[in-house]
Amino acid sequence: MLPDSRRTRNRLSRRETFGSRVPVRPTRSGSLASRFAFLLLLVAFVSGCATLPPGSDFPKTPTSALANPTETQLGQQFDSAAREHGGHSGYRLISAGVDGLTARAELIDAAERTLDLQYYIFRADRTGRLLADALLRAADRGVRVRVLIDEGERVRGDEQIDLLDAHPNVEVRLFNPFGYRGHSRYVRAIEFLLNARRLDYRMHNKLFVVDNAAAIIGGRNIGDEYFQVDPESQFGDDDIFVAGPMVPQLSSTFDEYWNSALAIPVRALGHGRPSQAALDSFRAQLVEHRKVLAADRTDYLGRIAKGNPLAGLLSGTLQLVWTTAQLVYDSPEKKRVDRGQQPGHLIFPPVVDTARAVQAELLIVTPFFVPGPGGMQLFDELRQRNVRVRVLTNSLEATPELLAHAGYVHYRRALLEQGVELYEVRAQLGSASGSGAPPTLAAYGKYSLHAKLFVFDGTRVLIGSINFDLRSKHRNTEIGLIIDSPALAQQTAKRFAALVQPANSYELVLRPENGSLLWRTQDNGTLVEYDREPAGGESRRLKLMLLTLLPLDPEL
Repeated sequence: MLPDSRRTRNRLSRRETFGSRVPVRPTRSGSLASRFAFLLLLVAFVSGCATLPPGSDFPKTPTSALANPTETQLGQQFDSAAREHGGHSGYRLISAGVDGLTARAELIDAAERTLDLQYYIFRADRTGRLLADALLRAADRGVRVRVLIDEGERVRGDEQIDLLDAHPNVEVRLFNPFGYRGHSRYVRAIEFLLNARRLDYRMHNKLFVVDNAAAIIGGRNIGDEYFQVDPESQFGDDDIFVAGPMVPQLSSTFDEYWNSALAIPVRALGHGRPSQAALDSFRAQLVEHRKVLAADRTDYLGRIAKGNPLAGLLSGTLQLVWTTAQLVYDSPEKKRVDRGQQPGHLIFPPVVDTARAVQAELLIVTPFFVPGPGGMQLFDELRQRNVRVRVLTNSLEATPELLAHAGYVHYRRALLEQGVELYEVRAQLGSASGSGAPPTLAAYGKYSLHAKLFVFDGTRVLIGSINFDLRSKHRNTEIGLIIDSPALAQQTAKRFAALVQPANSYELVLRPENGSLLWRTQDNGTLVEYDREPAGGESRRLKLMLLTLLPLDPEL
């Protein structure tokens, strides 16, 4: 594993939904930032008046998804299967992190015509490099590759992914990029402060489409922690594999983002298009990287070679659920749509409408939970009708973002008084069940919840990128699928049940005599109660206390 994986997590894998407020790694010396600070301040001040990112005037040719997916093997197979199932689409839940990695790698290898990747984070770490290598090999055999990445959470080294743009069959674009192309967190913070109105708006979508015939959508980014192959820290998450008529609908959302004014070609930024020499050097590094993984007998490399889970999906040994679903997403110009300045799509209204229609039970899994007045009203309406509402989120010790937790703590008592059942996942799990990680990894490192799941009355399930917080509602673009399937809903409910068991989470209750909070859990097989919030250290508890004093809800 990468020796600096823990430092990377502590430094920058904070809260996805916080976009650019999380700075990149500083340069080797603060003197570099100081030397150019004045000049960059002027640049940032000027750019602060702009509504579009740098490079927005660069000429772009609009492109779209593959028009005839049935020209490919995947397209033919899944088109035939869809017709056999009444024209419905097929879905399969991917809860294990390593399965999310292997499915993507195998689909890249199976691509014949097109690959479209849209991610909030694309790390150039062990798994990110493995997928970048696969993308290059696909491009070598003539596959058109489009990669769209948000700019907000990039760390030093991630810009290597941009080098793929030097390949004639690959184009990389950045969503709403910064003007500053370096790595000084101080300079970047200055630009953000002077241009917060634009830079605070981030693309949080996660979408992977191959040959416009099969897709993966969910909460995972590209990176070691998201695929749960880093024993020091991991994010538990979920994807859904999609085949059939829903895939072209997903592709249309990708095209909408790809062709938007906020998607800037990397060749329009910094030093222009990456050179062939730089790509050749990166390609050599990727080949060597693959050799190192093979020599280390990395488990997921062997699994990719065996072709699972894709081989099972194609052969039918891994069954798909064929059913109907509703695509919910935000338009790329979400801010303008939200203000009523232009037509478009918003994800929150249909999600809330679906939740409001629940008759018996609503389950929510969200790493960041800041319901706001609208969410509190929704829960109050549900509880007035005796609908059971159960929520699983991160505990203080598990959360990768203290600011998000600071917003959440203001709502806990009121939620419990409403009758909402609250659970907070522990950083050290007592059981691997429901974690998405193999038992050998689940017992190590720090576990954080990253999945975004809703189960409506045990018959419908929402899987996507949306957190139940104000940032997902107003400041980030999101995407998801509301799938009509008791089978998938029950699978998700079982995952919920596994994670809220006492060995894996804290159940929050109010002490009857005075209304103070209690955290109930299980330690070494014994049920225990804590009257102070488990924090993982006093300094962490103190930082949280200070953050709760700030009026940050709209940013959370």
